[in-house]
Amino acid sequence: MNRKLSLLALPYAVWLFLLVVIPILIMAVYAFTTSESVATLENFTDMGIYASVFVRSFRLAAVATLICLLIGYPAAYFMAGEGPGFQRVALALIMLPMWMNFLLRTYSWMSILENNGLLNQLFQKIGLFSLLNSVTGQEIQAFQMLRTPGAVTLGMVYNYLPFMILPIYSVILKLDRNLLEAARDLGADSVQVFLRVILPLSLPGVLSGVTMVFVPSVSTFAISRLLGGGTQMMLGDLIEQQFLGGAYNPHLGAAISMVMMIIVVLCMALMNHFGEGEEQAVML
Repeated sequence: MNRKLSLLALPYAVWLFLLVVIPILIMAVYAFTTSESVATLENFTDMGIYASVFVRSFRLAAVATLICLLIGYPAAYFMAGEGPGFQRVALALIMLPMWMNFLLRTYSWMSILENNGLLNQLFQKIGLFSLLNSVTGQEIQAFQMLRTPGAVTLGMVYNYLPFMILPIYSVILKLDRNLLEAARDLGADSVQVFLRVILPLSLPGVLSGVTMVFVPSVSTFAISRLLGGGTQMMLGDLIEQQFLGGAYNPHLGAAISMVMMIIVVLCMALMNHFGEGEEQAVML
């Protein structure tokens, strides 16, 4: 039996070695060498000039993750409490945008947020700009929404929100209803049931959602390039620039990729450790 399982796992092991282990080893070689194949640590020291990009990437990713959590948890909680018919429709509506191409969805937001886009045209039609101009004495023609940190954050929230809702919804849906009834029988009201039973038991879904939103957000480059207009460079843009842009330096790009990968792995390990501690506390 064990031999059969080993044979079945062999294709996965080969795939893992070819597409994960070998690329990481190549990245490590590039990160610790120069273009003359000389061992060096300069690639890591030189990335200090991009500290602002690191800060911006993690700040926007954290904000987007927090917004997704504030929207996603109530949505998942509400969905799990409704009937099967409503849940099917809600899941279909959540998944529907994901059936479209990622870039197409992002380009759609560009047409909404640009100076002559749908939102600014709506504000002009309802007379908002005329009202503001009469009050402030300025000549406001449009709100600058594109090429701002807010636009990048909005793009990440829109694209990654389903990855927050679905794991939380799945965990809440599978909660043992007998626990909720027992808590009510012991005199707990709705708020106490949520805070002492539902919220602690749903933390694994929360941590899973946070991980699934934060990791792609901190490494995104398409959203920041299109909605940020090149003014909101993030780590993904910086790495692409080192490999494909005018500032061609794959060794520095590999070093930045390795540092980002280590930081993300540490964050995931910390969240997993926190999740295990919460699970043990609930069991006790």
